[in-house]
Order: sequence, then structure tokens, then C-alpha cells
Amino acid sequence: MRAIAYAVLIAALAGCGNETDVTQPLVASAQQAPPHYLVAKFPASMGGSQSRGMAISNGGVVAGWSNEFGNGARHAVLWRDGVITDLGTLGHASGLSSTVPWPGMNDNGLVVGISQTDDVDPLDESWSCEEGGFFPNAGTDLVCRGFVWQDGLMQALPALGGTHSFATAVNNRGQVVGWAETPVHDPTCQAPQVLQFRAAIWEPKRGTVVQLPPLPGDSTSAATAINQGGQTVGISGACDIAVGRFSAKHAVLWDHGRVREIPNLGGTTWHTPMDINDSGVVVGFSNPAGPGDPAGDFIAHAFLWTGAGAALDLATLDNDPLSEAFALNNRGQVVGVSFGGSAGSRAFLYQDGIMHNLNDLVDSDDVLLSAQDINDAGVITGRLRDHVTGETVMFVATPAHPAP
Repeated sequence: MRAIAYAVLIAALAGCGNETDVTQPLVASAQQAPPHYLVAKFPASMGGSQSRGMAISNGGVVAGWSNEFGNGARHAVLWRDGVITDLGTLGHASGLSSTVPWPGMNDNGLVVGISQTDDVDPLDESWSCEEGGFFPNAGTDLVCRGFVWQDGLMQALPALGGTHSFATAVNNRGQVVGWAETPVHDPTCQAPQVLQFRAAIWEPKRGTVVQLPPLPGDSTSAATAINQGGQTVGISGACDIAVGRFSAKHAVLWDHGRVREIPNLGGTTWHTPMDINDSGVVVGFSNPAGPGDPAGDFIAHAFLWTGAGAALDLATLDNDPLSEAFALNNRGQVVGVSFGGSAGSRAFLYQDGIMHNLNDLVDSDDVLLSAQDINDAGVITGRLRDHVTGETVMFVATPAHPAP
């Protein structure tokens, strides 16, 4: 998953059925004009030249990451009231990396993500943290753990008897989701991955972790998002390399302990839900049927699923080959990225059946490269390329006229 990006959803189905019908985008009969946005950009902290906003709370606090200058590391950071806070890492050695790789923050100041530790992996796995490109200093063979951060304290999330863990999202009840390794040596893994992994829900205040099973017949699972009601979405498939691809043979929903398949766009790989709102609407990305898909090539389109019927292919901007939806709010606005064409990566806003190039909705010479999260007020965060310095930094785009 491409910081899954990579790196990460009918006819109401249960069990392990496979629904591949695809609904093409429809234009809503009662449309509202897309909002115009005012853009603020924030330089990287720690002297670096790259940063990215990955999550934005309803209070406007942004979590994401910033690269350190000189030592090749990346740190999870928080932007609040114009102040950048370095969240640190789970280890003490210099040069360790941490990041918020998903829209991983709630409205109570709890941030989740992944961090390298001081410990060396005895099995020499790449694991999801490094294999997915989430850290710039990949290839360290250090143990990676999911973390929760609040009020200056970073806490590691345990694995499921294995070595590594990975946290993606958290709701306002403090339920954290992601995936973690078990002690099982899984024959569906592709080297250097060795151990099976399963979706997990942690409740740090209670000190509990619960494993979420894959679909029957699958080996592994991973959870990618959770809403305020506890509905959780993720992937189910083979162990593979612990990053998307054949691990994402199926998009799934766990609801009150019951797993069901979410329809996809017709391919066999990369079916990855990225977010679920409180109404149960799901967005993400999915391979349609096409050349390269059976081999695990990434040919995905952004999709939306309303909880019933088929998956909706959101298509792309200007005939780009690829797109990914990263987040949506409770008003149904969807944000993500369209890329792979001659115009390069561009952030999009999907609203009322139309995918809009976010760059067309702002007065700026900078290029908004991706939109990673959107809150219920319609405020968006992501990354942009500064037209003067060439640096890629975090932005916040605020509607010029707040929605009623």
C-alpha cells in the first residue's frame, strides 16, 4: 500500500462470498457547488524539507510526519495552534523513525501510528513498516510497533504473540485498530516475511487487545479504520509480504464480531478500505479486473460503498490510470489522490457524484499533491509542493464559506 499510501470496501454479504459488481459514478440530482478553499502551508520541523498532514480532528488539530534534516529519519508530529510538536519514537537510539501513516487521530488528542524500536528483529523481516515505504530509513531490521500518543507520552501496542504491530486508526472511545503478528509461521508468507498477522483492536486504557479473524479460508487480516460505533474495516487474504497486494484479496467489515466481505471493483488484489464514517459508508481503493491484477500489480481506483449494493468506482482525474480514496467525513465528502498520468499526483475532493481536482478549488500557485483526511467541517489536510522552494510540506485547506 502506498503509505497504504500504500503504506490503508453490495448486496449485504456474510461469510466469504465474493461480490464484484461495479456501479459507475452517478451525478446526484441535487448538487451543491464545491466549496472554495483557503490554503495554509506549514514547513517541516526539525530542519527537514518534507512533511505531510495525515489526520485532522474536528477541532482542527493535525497529525502527520516530518523528515529530520541530515540523519534520514522521520518523526510523527502534531500541528496545533501553529506549534509543531515532535512525538518522538519508541526507542532511545538516534536516527529512529516514527510516523502517523493513516488518518490516525481522534477528537480527544489521542494519536496512533508506528515507530521503530531499539530491538532487532530476530527473524530479519521487513514487516509492513519498512516494506510499505513508511520510513525513509528502511532496511534497518528493527522491530516496529504500533503506538498511541497522548499528552506527551508514547506507548507501544503489543503484538499478538509475534514480533511486530501496526496501528492505523482510533475512535473517540479510545479503540485503536491495526494489525499485529502472531507466533504462527505462515506458509502463505513471502520472504522475508515469516509470521502470520491478524487484525487487532486495542483498548489501551483497559490494557486489552482482541484479534479480528479473516474470512474463512484466508490466512491473514488487517484493520484499517474504525468509526465511533466500533464498526471496523480492513483486509483479508494471504500473508504475502505484509503490505496490501495478496494480503488484500478481500475488503472486509467487522461488525459486532461478525466478519463480512465488502464488494470490490472486480480484480483479485489490492482491495483496501481506508476509512468508514459513522453512517457505515466506506471508501478506499481497489483493483479492477485488468492486465497485471492477477500478478499483484497496483492498478487501483478509488471506491465508495454505501453499505448496500455494489462498490462505486470513483474513477480518476483527467484519465489518470490510478486513484486512491483516503478518508471521508460524516457529510459524505471524500478526499484522496489521483495519479500516474502526465500531470502527476493531484489531490481530489469527491462530492455529489463528482471528483474535483482540489487545485481548481483554491487560489494558489502551489500544487496540492494529495488530500489525506477531511473533518466534519470540510477542512482538509495533506501534502503540497511549494512552487517557490520545491519542498513538499503539509497543508490545511479551509472552506472559505463554512457549510451550514
